[in-house]
Amino acid sequence: MNGPFILAIDQGTSSTKTVLFDINGMAVARGVEPLHTSYLDGGFVEQDPEAIYNNVLGSVEKCLADLRAKGGIVSEIKACGISNQRETFVLWDEKGNSLCPAVVWQCKRSVAICERLKASGLESEIRQKTGLLVDPYFSASKVIWLNENHAEVKSAIQAGKAFFGTVDTWLLYKLTDGAYYRTDHTNASRTMFFNLHTLDWDRKLLAEFDLHNLQLPDIQPSSSSFGATDFGGLLETKIEVSAMIGDSHAAAFGEGCFAPGIAKATLGTGSSILMNIGKFPKPSQNGMVTTIGWSMGKHVEYALEGVIVTCGATISWLKNNLGMFGEITDTQEMANAVRDNNGVYLVPAFSGLGAPHWDMSRKASITGLTFDCNKNHIVRAALESIPYQIKDVIMAMESDTGILLQELKIDGGLTANTFVVQFLADLLEKPVVNLGFPEVSALGAAYLAGLQAGVYESIAFLKGLSRDHTTVNPSPDNSIAASGYLGWREAVG
Repeated sequence: MNGPFILAIDQGTSSTKTVLFDINGMAVARGVEPLHTSYLDGGFVEQDPEAIYNNVLGSVEKCLADLRAKGGIVSEIKACGISNQRETFVLWDEKGNSLCPAVVWQCKRSVAICERLKASGLESEIRQKTGLLVDPYFSASKVIWLNENHAEVKSAIQAGKAFFGTVDTWLLYKLTDGAYYRTDHTNASRTMFFNLHTLDWDRKLLAEFDLHNLQLPDIQPSSSSFGATDFGGLLETKIEVSAMIGDSHAAAFGEGCFAPGIAKATLGTGSSILMNIGKFPKPSQNGMVTTIGWSMGKHVEYALEGVIVTCGATISWLKNNLGMFGEITDTQEMANAVRDNNGVYLVPAFSGLGAPHWDMSRKASITGLTFDCNKNHIVRAALESIPYQIKDVIMAMESDTGILLQELKIDGGLTANTFVVQFLADLLEKPVVNLGFPEVSALGAAYLAGLQAGVYESIAFLKGLSRDHTTVNPSPDNSIAASGYLGWREAVG
């Protein structure tokens, strides 16, 4: 096993995965460490900031042990890239002590703050400057909540001694013993403090949020030198952290969304769809979020993102609540056992409908049932709802930008379902590419770190790396998918 190697840390909500990649972009060693999250009354979701840091160290230690066990040489690790759970943030004081628990992206404590921001008339200014919806999902409203409800935080902010950072910034600060206080464009673009047009913190918005004294990190390109670390002594010599990027953005980069019109969709419990829209931000009129996809040097690529609330969760509901099948893998055969959905549609609004509809009061429904329907039709309708929702988002993105989808990259557990993947290709009338690699966020962070460190020579080089990609092309006859989508539009209303 020969170096050089790139160390990639994917710090997620439920665990930290550390993966070592070689010159060919192949994973050669791994380490995983689970992370505890506290789900509290009132929609509060929190993590221990020190536990996040120690979790990363534990994951790195396991990965290094795996490398040694396989005969690899630790000194051949040349650089590190970090991808992180987005929107989760930490506040700390001048000594590096956290002022409160880390507030996780899932936390809903600031719903009333968001309603107040909308009522104040700030929503259009926020959307125009940041590209974001006014929603508790993003960091700003929860910082406002802490400033108004947490005495120690309020005192520190007013004194100019409260340091804000998304998880990437917190980790960098800890890994470098406080020497570096930095973030990248992608993570900054998820805070509701960042101006997409100036590529800097928006001081006017911060003043309107009464957070003008909040300390904020310096902002750099995703692929750049952030500082050096030995991971608390785990390495004999320090290596550069040469990339930091939000996890969904890292996944898009790892899957090759390098040019406008290339999109990625994660087919998990829900779905995040990110499409590269080029070198300029474009506002959405259809419920999308404008964000930064990735950056390198002076090159910045923007993206639109659409969030689908329920995908794989629908299939789990059919299994666990209705007992329609024994294993989720059975659904592929069941869907193929019938020619079409027989007019049955399942609108999976169990927690409302996400992009582009944003109808959070909507309830789930199954429509079109007749006596000649059976459970196969319902299962097929559930599986079809996933491509239908993705099609809705892609059409909205195309309408917003005038950029047509060229190719869709997919990742996540449902990519193993060949019915879903083929139906998606037929519906979009575009190739659907399955990378077939589970740690795609880590891969994206490694690619960006390796580009900065000179391990990977260029994006053109990355395009040429051989991988077990599976490309599914549209069927010559996609009439069933096309007519099915018309019925879906009626069912959604």
